[in-house]
Amino acid sequence: MNSIIEESRLISLTNEEIARYSRHLLLLEVGIEGQKRLKAAKVLLVGTGGLGAPLALYLAASGVGTIGIVDFDFVEESNLQRQVIHSTRDVGRPKVASAQERIKGINPKCNVITYNTMLNSGNALDIIKEYDIVADGTDNYQTRYLVNDACVLLGKPNVYGSVFQFEGQVSVFFAKEGPCYRCLYPEPPPPGLVPSCAEGGVVGVLPGIIGCIQANEVIKLITGFREEDGASLIGRLLLFDAWKMKFRELVLDKESACPICGANPTIHELIDYEQFCGLKKSDEAEPIETISATELKSRLDAGVPVQIIDIREPHERAIAKFPNAKSIPLGQMTRRIDEFDPAIDSVFICKIGQRSVFAIHALREAGYKGRLLNLKDGVNGWAREVDRLLPVY
Repeated sequence: MNSIIEESRLISLTNEEIARYSRHLLLLEVGIEGQKRLKAAKVLLVGTGGLGAPLALYLAASGVGTIGIVDFDFVEESNLQRQVIHSTRDVGRPKVASAQERIKGINPKCNVITYNTMLNSGNALDIIKEYDIVADGTDNYQTRYLVNDACVLLGKPNVYGSVFQFEGQVSVFFAKEGPCYRCLYPEPPPPGLVPSCAEGGVVGVLPGIIGCIQANEVIKLITGFREEDGASLIGRLLLFDAWKMKFRELVLDKESACPICGANPTIHELIDYEQFCGLKKSDEAEPIETISATELKSRLDAGVPVQIIDIREPHERAIAKFPNAKSIPLGQMTRRIDEFDPAIDSVFICKIGQRSVFAIHALREAGYKGRLLNLKDGVNGWAREVDRLLPVY
C-alpha cells in the first residue's frame, strides 16, 4: 500500500532532523522519503489515557509533524499506573495540557493541537477532517462507533486499540481498503455487560504494548508498505494476552451488509451514539432508585433498618471493606434471593455504582417485590462523602 501522504506535501529535512531521525533513515522501509512523510503527516489521537499515552510519545519521537489530541478529562492519581504521558505533578490538570507539555518536551518541533472537549456527533467531522489518520484510544463503545463512522464518511483510516484486564486488541479499520469497526461489531453489547477498566481493572503495561502496536501501524500507513508482504493490520484483528504472553490473529472480512461501508449503506451521517449503545433511559423502563452516601449514613445513624448488599468479588472487597454489608457477588444474586427480606429496603453497592444496577435488574426479573436502591457512586462515593479513612480506588 502506498503512503496516504501525498507527494506534494513533502518538504525537506533539516540537518538537525537528519541527526535526530538517523536510525529511521538507515531503514530501507523508511529512509529519507518516509521521514519526510512522517514530518508532513497529521494524526489525531482520540483519548490521552492508557493507549493515547504511548501513541503520543512514540509518534512524537518518530517525527510525526502534527499531532492532535482530543480529551475532556483531568489527570487523576489512579491514571498514573498506566498513563505514562502524565506525572504525579499533573494530577488535577486537563489531560490535553499535560500531554501537550510532554510531547513538546520529547519533540519541540512537533505541532500539537489540543481539543479539550468530548468528541461527539456535532464536532467529530469538523475535527477529524483536518487529519490524515485517526488513532482510537477510547474506552467506551459510543465513541468507538462515532470514530468509526466519522472515519468511514471522511475516508480516513482508523487505527483501533482496546484493553481490558490482561487482554488487548488492535486493528486498522479503513473502509477504502477493507472492513470497518461495524463489520467486526455490528451492534454494541448491552449497556454495562462489559465492565470498564475502572471496574474490571487493567494491568499497567498492557496499554503500553497495545498503544505501541497502534503507533507502529500509524507509522506504516504514513511511510507506506508493500501489500503483498501482508504488513498491515487492515483486515486483521490482533489479539494479545499479556498474562499468558500469547498473540492470536483473526482475519476480518468486509461485510457487504455493513450499514455504513457495505454495498448499500444506510448510514450517511453521524447518529446519536448514546441512544445507539442503549445509554439513554427509556421512558418505559422502571427507573432505578438511588441513595447517596450521606442519605444512607443518616438512615443508619437513625437506626432505620436497611439491608446493605455488597456485590463485589472477594479480592475487590479486600481493597475497601464496607461496614455492615452482606456479601453476595453479582453472579450469585438470583439464587440467593431467599436471603433478602422484602419488608426492609435493600441498598446495593459496588465500586462506582454501575455494576450494582445489574443486581437490581436481576432481582426484579426474578420477581423480587421489596424496595431496591443503588448506592450512588458506590464504595468510592462513601469514601469521599462519609468515611475519609476508606481508600478510593
